[in-house]
Amino acid sequence: MARGFFGWQVVAAAFILAMCSWGINFYGPSVFLHALHLREGWSLSLISAAITLHFIASAVVVTRLPSLHRRFGPVAVTRGGMLCCCLGLLGWGFAAAPWMLVPAALLTAAGWAVTSGAAINAYVAPWFDRRRPAALAMAYNGASMGGVVFTPVWALLIGGLGFAWASLAVALAALAVTWPLAGRWFGRTPAALGLFADGGTAAPPPRPMPAPAGPLWRQRGFRTLALAFALGLTAQMGLLTTLFSIMAPALGPQGAGLAVSLTTACAVVGRTVVGTMLPPGMNRRVAGVLNFLLQMTGSVLLALAAGQSVPLLLTGTVLFGLGLGNLLSLPPLIAQREWPAEQVTAVIALVTAVNQAFYAFGPGMFGAALEVWGPAAPPLLAAGLQLAAATVLAIRVR
Repeated sequence: MARGFFGWQVVAAAFILAMCSWGINFYGPSVFLHALHLREGWSLSLISAAITLHFIASAVVVTRLPSLHRRFGPVAVTRGGMLCCCLGLLGWGFAAAPWMLVPAALLTAAGWAVTSGAAINAYVAPWFDRRRPAALAMAYNGASMGGVVFTPVWALLIGGLGFAWASLAVALAALAVTWPLAGRWFGRTPAALGLFADGGTAAPPPRPMPAPAGPLWRQRGFRTLALAFALGLTAQMGLLTTLFSIMAPALGPQGAGLAVSLTTACAVVGRTVVGTMLPPGMNRRVAGVLNFLLQMTGSVLLALAAGQSVPLLLTGTVLFGLGLGNLLSLPPLIAQREWPAEQVTAVIALVTAVNQAFYAFGPGMFGAALEVWGPAAPPLLAAGLQLAAATVLAIRVR
């Protein structure tokens, strides 16, 4: 591999974009919910409805990402997306009436759609073939770092400035970082620089691919891929939402917070291990099935702990966390092997749309399960969804 290969700079830039985008659009909504409820006294269900709108609207927009890139170019789309994120963030922060949450949610939805997982894959994938698992793992680790970095920053700024001015500070900082970053690293292609994938001296030999079998929705491979990861991410989003409440009786508030942070740290470890050690000849759906089963095991242990047994809670948290990050990085790797290169971006955009349409309802569903049936219910529900996801994904395993 060539020394100083520009593709690794693109990975670093994608890491930073992911950190900013997830920090605002994925980890931010839980902060918005708490801050607006305290400041305005609005009901949690009303604010949660706006958050659901944020994810659902984003699922609609993300299907247009490939055409937006073709028409306007990745630099303009990324800059426009981050501008929407930041304007929407100000809408959340300065909202003085419930109706103001609607335009705020639509703006952050538009920005999230064009700066989230499908976009990260679109920027990184052209630069790597053999090394794509490791490159995507490194880039997507920025998503996990968004939670590690932004969550305490949100708490610090809101405590010192209030939610409105904290949102302004985060918006300005994110825009100042990502605007020049997009222009420097996302507007170039390997061909334009006379480079080849992985920093090699020649283009990799093309893999034999079957001819496209009609629209994606009619392809069994696409349906199983999209549904499996939609189920897995619904389980993941819902369990993460309730995890603090499940942990708190046994660990106390501080211990529960540390345990949730441990989950995020394990996500980075798990994604990095899979990205760097995935055998080149392995069927990547098998890796996905094993990942779902690992998370299912962790969820079952959390259910058995019932919020009381500390060793079981921590073991379950680690196993669940190790599979956390791979639900983002595995779909592009599976798509790389199952579709021609020119179709992969469209496949991932549509998979992302399906995922978001499903997991938008995860927090409400798991919160209701916790309220009605107690702390064992959310992890049991997650385990059932993860088993279903593994079963669906295995349909295409040969």
